[in-house]
Amino acid sequence: MNTTPPFFKTAKRLLQNIAMAVFLLALLLLACRLWPHPPLSQGQPFSSVYYDRQGTLMRITLANDDRYRVWTPLEQVSPLAVKGLLLHEDRWFYVNPGFNPFSLMRGFWRSYVAGGKMQGGSTITMQLARMHWHLNTRTPSGKIMQVLRAIQLELSYSKHDILEAYLNYAPYGRNIESIGAASLIYFDKAPKDLTLPEALTLAVLPQSPSYRIDAKTGVLGTALTQARNRLFGRWQAHYATDSSQISLFKLPLALRQPEQMPYIAPHFIEQLRQQNQQMVQTDNRVDTTLDAGLQRLIERQVNAFITRNESRGIHNAAALLLDTRDMGVRALVGSADYYNREIQGQVNGTNAKRSPGSALKPFIYALGMEQGVLHPMTILKDVPSAFGAYAPENFDRRFLGPVTATDALNFSRNIPAVYVASQLRQPTFYQFLRLSGVADMASENHYGLSLVLGGGEVTMQELAKLYALLANRGVLQPLRMQKSDPAVATPVRLLSEEASFMTLDMLRQHRRPGDTLAQQPSSLPVYWKTGTSWGFRDAWSVGIFGPYVLVVWEGNFDSKGNNVFVGAEAAAPLFFNIIDSINASYPALQEPRHPFPKQLKRVDICLASGDLPTPWCQQKGKTWFIPGKSPIKVDTVYRPVRLDKLTGEVACPPYEENETRTEVFEFWPSDLANVFAQAGLPKRKPPVNHCKDEGVEVSGNPPRITSPLKNTVYTLRQSQQGRDRISFNAVTDADSKTVYWFVDDIYLGSSASKSAIDWRPINNGQYRIRAVDDHGRADSRLISIEILN
Repeated sequence: MNTTPPFFKTAKRLLQNIAMAVFLLALLLLACRLWPHPPLSQGQPFSSVYYDRQGTLMRITLANDDRYRVWTPLEQVSPLAVKGLLLHEDRWFYVNPGFNPFSLMRGFWRSYVAGGKMQGGSTITMQLARMHWHLNTRTPSGKIMQVLRAIQLELSYSKHDILEAYLNYAPYGRNIESIGAASLIYFDKAPKDLTLPEALTLAVLPQSPSYRIDAKTGVLGTALTQARNRLFGRWQAHYATDSSQISLFKLPLALRQPEQMPYIAPHFIEQLRQQNQQMVQTDNRVDTTLDAGLQRLIERQVNAFITRNESRGIHNAAALLLDTRDMGVRALVGSADYYNREIQGQVNGTNAKRSPGSALKPFIYALGMEQGVLHPMTILKDVPSAFGAYAPENFDRRFLGPVTATDALNFSRNIPAVYVASQLRQPTFYQFLRLSGVADMASENHYGLSLVLGGGEVTMQELAKLYALLANRGVLQPLRMQKSDPAVATPVRLLSEEASFMTLDMLRQHRRPGDTLAQQPSSLPVYWKTGTSWGFRDAWSVGIFGPYVLVVWEGNFDSKGNNVFVGAEAAAPLFFNIIDSINASYPALQEPRHPFPKQLKRVDICLASGDLPTPWCQQKGKTWFIPGKSPIKVDTVYRPVRLDKLTGEVACPPYEENETRTEVFEFWPSDLANVFAQAGLPKRKPPVNHCKDEGVEVSGNPPRITSPLKNTVYTLRQSQQGRDRISFNAVTDADSKTVYWFVDDIYLGSSASKSAIDWRPINNGQYRIRAVDDHGRADSRLISIEILN
């Protein structure tokens, strides 16, 4: 029999119902919290903050709603700022449910009953609700909606998230919102580095940000100072304070205004903004590769140069500095004055397509050396020439006759460059430019050989990337403007190390102009080239020094020509002024170390022909060459001729030693001989030769090849390649000291008389092997190579 009184039964059921209700309520609250909610930053536009590579603030941009707003995680806000905010705004933030009924009742009484100044009694959560949902809280119904929204926030988000969002929504005067933007603009520091006076100043700003700062000077007004000091008095009552902190509040405090914000490298930032339009909004920090110090240095040099040369009609220039070590852009000056409308200063000249003139010629010679067309001391003809229907002229309308490839490049001779380009195959010069990433090019037939002389167009950034390819020994890499830009996993090699090295060595011999400001030449070598476009529209100077590639352009964005726009006379002085200024500012600057190319060799040559010297060569020198690739033959300019002592005519064999004498003559082609004559330097003509052997000294026996065997098929295995080799050997006359070996007219190397030299064939086919001794006597034979798998 159940003896439990009805009262206890009723109480038990009531407790069970209450427990169930509490459980269900807790379950509901947990469900509200765990239900996925969008981040409180969603829908808010944010500014982007740009820093240079050392962390110097370069610029903070306006958000899409024309506000300065930077999202900052709560962990990156100074604890002083957080404590000051809670002390000033909402001491019970961590315990209230989103609203404080006592504060609301006090605010209602003072605002509507006592007739005093309007007071809202809002908590931090309520203020966030008002800002997040753009609520009108000046009416009782609006205040009720604010409370409901605050409860919704508390149910959906943690206190951490609510406090973080408030700090990133709060207004701080002018068009500045969020503690991140306020700290950067007013105090030039991140929120985590705020001092106590700065933190308390920002804590009181959101309550009335409009009248507490002098918009012109940024000096704290009386109201703001008093509000901050009252908060500091409360701070002292709650937190331990030392004398040094008290002293800080006695010092004057000024807030930097948005008009005084840094605006470094505007063209660079604008280009990055265009590239980053798809960037996630809350990812507002952009760490760039730019160096603010180098940027300012180059800007000063450009401005000073323009000031000195305005009377010559030079009003605009652009400069780009690239670090070849990581391909980072260190400085970008898009125009002489970003704010000058007369020169269209907001145009980014480094990204504009312009005719490069002769600035691309180094790559023609690099390709020529890569493909076995020439070596640095190959003699090229600078004479009137036609290449099909194309008959180029030199810039100075003169012809120099025979010039070395090095001088042809550094003196910017057009005829030799066009000749070299006409010999290129796979890739052609056009194909090379396409492979290197030069954009928006027409078809190859559209340009023809005029591409050699600047018939196409490139940007300064594309040109910098090309010269960086030389500096990085033939490896092509993209430019980097942000630290986050990934490095290329598999860089593209467009030139060999050997061809890149030889091209740089040629450019190193280019003499700098004499009218630059430097008192003495730089200790660092400079590998450089100039360019002048047709019609004197563009003057260029581009080159490599230390770890940098520097590109300088002068001209007008409307393409108006000016006779002073000559690369060597206009752009080169500014180019070297920048280099000298960087060297003076960074005296420890060094050129990156690169291993010496393994296949590169040094060989003696006859300077008149660029070929291997004979005993009759008048002047000898040296050149770099790639064995098995570089074209070097035996000199034929200087030749001995037997003359009859009585008549002075060519003597025919057999000779009488006491009746003949030997003289050495220069045998020049007729086109080069004409150039010498026009220059007033006629060469002595060799005597007319009526002998069958043409009167060339042919005494002695030519070398006789003993290996390889004549008309023989040599079968090699691919698996043994690198170990299978063919020995070249020859029997020579007693007066022969050196034998020069050629494979299909490509110089392989030399060997001492009666010594062997090895050759490793790569491809199948028929080859002509030739041995030439140091007297010009030769022997040759054909062999066939078959390489089996």
